[in-house]
Amino acid sequence: MSPLLIPFATIGRSMLGMLRVIGQVTIYAGQAVSHILRPPFYPRELLWQLLQIGWLSLPVVGLTALFTGGALALQIFAGGSRFNAEAVVPQIVAIGIVRELGPVLGGLMVAGRVAAAIAAELGTMKVTEQIDALVTLSTNPLKYLTVPRILAATISLPILVAVGDAIGIFGGYLVSTTRLDFNEAAYLRNTVDFLELWDITSGLIKGAVFGFIVAVMGCYHGMNSGRGAQGVGRATTNAVVSASIMILAANYLLTELFFNA
Repeated sequence: MSPLLIPFATIGRSMLGMLRVIGQVTIYAGQAVSHILRPPFYPRELLWQLLQIGWLSLPVVGLTALFTGGALALQIFAGGSRFNAEAVVPQIVAIGIVRELGPVLGGLMVAGRVAAAIAAELGTMKVTEQIDALVTLSTNPLKYLTVPRILAATISLPILVAVGDAIGIFGGYLVSTTRLDFNEAAYLRNTVDFLELWDITSGLIKGAVFGFIVAVMGCYHGMNSGRGAQGVGRATTNAVVSASIMILAANYLLTELFFNA
């Protein structure tokens, strides 16, 4: 091969590898979705995953939302003071949290915690041949391991986003009323009057999509983990990175779809 063509060949191999992975993930997600409504069902496993993914993620999502709401209020007040527009803090905090920061930060926090945990758990099961044992016992690993996690994440994340939205708005309210001398009643009234139902609904839809992405990427990389500790570690890293990138990309596409005027 000519030395001039080597960089192009490298780029081509990388693109083909990326397209191959995208196709494999798409097929994997399609197979998982096709099994959701087909028996057998595993409600006990689903409830356990709801606890692990939803309830145990609440502290990190809540703390992230609280501090983000407070920091957002300070930033908007500092920026608005340059244009004598300090009064818009309640409105911008509310719409920023509900539409954008609540779903995205919630999704990223859950991706960091849940995608890594799922990939590590399934990767370890593969290394220790527990997945092969399930096949030997005539249990579909996709049905038993993947479907409950995808359902749990898709159900849990919109709830976490809703709770995070409330906590984030409260964080902005707390900072604004204690540090920026806003009137408590006026702040709450401006927040309630400014928000629309679609603002809240769009954020919850984003949360469901992000939860699906987190679970699919965690399960895919865990089920396709390499052998040994190094393979499990690589699968865990790839799950978090790919889930985070896909959340940001999906957020842009959904925002373009929902709010393109």
